Amino acid sequence: MSDTTMEMPHKGKVWGGGGRPLGSPYGKLMMWFFLISDALTFSGFLAAYGMIRFKDYLTWPVAEDVFTHFPFLTGDHPLLYVALMTFILIMSSVTMVLAVDAGNHMNKKGVTLWLLLTVVGGLIFVGSQAWEWYHFIIGDKGAIEFHDRTIAHVVNADGETISFSQLVHGMEHGHASNHDDVFSKEEVFEAFKADNSLALKIPGKAGETLTRSEAMAELANADVVQGANMERNEYGHQQFANFFFFITGFHGFHVFSGVVFNFIVFYNVLLGTYERRGHYKMVEKVGLYWHFVDLVWVFVFTFFYLV
Repeated sequence: MSDTTMEMPHKGKVWGGGGRPLGSPYGKLMMWFFLISDALTFSGFLAAYGMIRFKDYLTWPVAEDVFTHFPFLTGDHPLLYVALMTFILIMSSVTMVLAVDAGNHMNKKGVTLWLLLTVVGGLIFVGSQAWEWYHFIIGDKGAIEFHDRTIAHVVNADGETISFSQLVHGMEHGHASNHDDVFSKEEVFEAFKADNSLALKIPGKAGETLTRSEAMAELANADVVQGANMERNEYGHQQFANFFFFITGFHGFHVFSGVVFNFIVFYNVLLGTYERRGHYKMVEKVGLYWHFVDLVWVFVFTFFYLV
């Protein structure tokens, strides 16, 4: 029998225990683990939203009727401002890609410029979301809440929603919205009863309009609602407001956190920290997080505003 020699694995081989799988640094792998767990969290929230919306599909508020404001512009502009917010956030993802690319080429000026633009884009988005929350909370046109908590809007003969300001102050001289006014149910109900051309309409896909007699009967035990919070919602189904605050607020917190992370990295770039290390790997790590919050917003935007 001839002698056989067993070949021992060389030290540099992957299966010999001396190699690094995929060559990924520890920090980057941990960021991926965090993003995967965070993606599952957002998936759970959006799945719950979809389930509740499907159950009450016909009475669920229509986003085009809710998010109609645009800064410094009068009239209704459905989803226009939300679309602008989305565009700004997506463009900030582009500037982050350019910042990472500049870091790979050890271009400090490039990293400084593109990372600064990313921070500015994130701040604009967070500020825009705060502005949107403000208008959502203070209300648009007002609504009437029945004894069973069903919401109805005042509409004219053409089916157009009438604000409390227009209803109480008159059609010709009334304001399109009632942001600065608080109305009692007595003055709202009296103005409604005085005009036989007005009716009450349930918001949502069904859009059921009550007859004049049905509306008058409901007013006996009704109340008025202006704005939206965790207990009352002038736009329709209460769960719509609850999910809006929770999911968009959770995502907004992520964006704000990303802005803070990006600013810290930007400050270190100015100090030359990464030049001394000889690489800009930290820019790539925060870039992964920033791309994640951008991607999540695409799903939030689709679920809340488009579907």
